[in-house]
Amino acid sequence: MILDPILDVFRGKAVTIPPLDGAFRPNTRLDDAPAFAELSSPDNLLPAAGRLFVSSGNAVFAIAAGSEPVVVETFASTVTALALSPSDELTVGLESGKLLIAGKEISLPAEIRCITALAYADDGTLWLANGSAQHLLSQWAADLMKKGASGSLWRLGPGGIGFQKTAGDIAFPYGLHPTGSDVLVSESWRHQLVRFDGLTGNRSTVLTHLPGYPARLSPSADGGAWLTLFAPRNRLIEFVLQETHYRRDMIDQVPPAYWIAPALASNRSFLEPLQCGGIRTMGIHKPWSPSRSYGLVVRLDNTMQPQFSLHSRANGTRHGICSVAEQDGQLFIASKGGDCVLSVDLASGGF
Repeated sequence: MILDPILDVFRGKAVTIPPLDGAFRPNTRLDDAPAFAELSSPDNLLPAAGRLFVSSGNAVFAIAAGSEPVVVETFASTVTALALSPSDELTVGLESGKLLIAGKEISLPAEIRCITALAYADDGTLWLANGSAQHLLSQWAADLMKKGASGSLWRLGPGGIGFQKTAGDIAFPYGLHPTGSDVLVSESWRHQLVRFDGLTGNRSTVLTHLPGYPARLSPSADGGAWLTLFAPRNRLIEFVLQETHYRRDMIDQVPPAYWIAPALASNRSFLEPLQCGGIRTMGIHKPWSPSRSYGLVVRLDNTMQPQFSLHSRANGTRHGICSVAEQDGQLFIASKGGDCVLSVDLASGGF
């Protein structure tokens, strides 16, 4: 209603979040899935030449069933993004703001300091998501709590002389999925997927009102895509985001790990904030209780509409899903909050 913004001054603004229903109906598929590999905070997954690479901290590992992860390469700072070029060159984004292609550092504009995702289009164009102009990727919670919208989208054409800015004013772009000359971007702080025209930078919303904060995208075998949501939305966090003075005091006086903010994992410290519904009662943590962390992977069809999802609920442990990769009928899922990579057999998963 047109009068709502005026009436909100007197009656207060309702805090609502989209329900987990339809394609987002909760289940326990992530907690039921077997662990394919265990390592600390696995982040980016990258299938390459029959192998599966995963980033963890400042290293890239190769992982295989029944064996320990093997270090492929280490870097001077945390790995924040991975991609493989059409000519099989490993492309790595680092927390320091550096970009390496086949081990060679690529010159970047000064504005790029938070590389969250990399993806190559079929024509060899390299797309780069810059999450924030003010914060590093590890400071994502601060960017959210300060309502940051300084992210940007960049492209490096095949044989190009440098990165060109395609669009700005994006509220933390975290995932990329090129489709022809366009690219689909997950805009985390606005809980939506946006399609950008690769030539003009014009944007159109593809999917909105997501129940969590979308992270990286990856292609599926039949032309659709997989979407990860690294944390859930809940009413308490949405309320805090509306309370400017409280939020500023919290940022100034409370350690970031204990902010009323989304998290990649929770229930690890008695100092963490709790909502009443999330308190363990008679030894039971209710799976439907409000939570700062969650595990959620969504299957999108070729029109980028949700078809089904895989969950680790409030009482689960496979939270903080930031990346997935489909390879040879298997879906590999990196649980950054659960310190493991999961494997789901798509052929027998009942999807």
